[in-house]
Amino acid sequence: MAELVRRQHLNADVGYHAFALQESDDADLPVPFPDGFQRGVFLNAFPGRLDLCSAGHTHTASVTVEAWDGLPPAQDASGWDEQAEADFESSSGEVVVWSMSLGRTEEAFALGSPGSWRVRVSCVGRAEAAALSGGEGTGDGVEKYLAQFWPAKARI
Repeated sequence: MAELVRRQHLNADVGYHAFALQESDDADLPVPFPDGFQRGVFLNAFPGRLDLCSAGHTHTASVTVEAWDGLPPAQDASGWDEQAEADFESSSGEVVVWSMSLGRTEEAFALGSPGSWRVRVSCVGRAEAAALSGGEGTGDGVEKYLAQFWPAKARI
């Protein structure tokens, strides 16, 4: 059974429905954020980058990032608005949040080692984030994300 290695809470400044989890050592990424961002695609993977499309236009999303030593237990899909999985390559072993308006955040999440990873992203609070964007403005922590990383070799 897989074990949780570390967990960290990060805030994501969402602008234009977008933010990304990106490789910390981003100098050599072929497609840095926000190039190629596709609105309407919940999770879109690029080399060293994971784009997330929020239901809200402008707000602060709550992001919990976890590193596991193997495939984490499945999340009950009924408790989430969206879920998706993707591959992620890390040359540094660290991930940072990027936003359209602020760029790179200073706080990094340590995966544990460079290499090939798999990630499952789950999200809840999308209807509330959309309603806030369509009405009175921004929200703080209304939309919540869980990003679970595990070594790609432990897929099975």
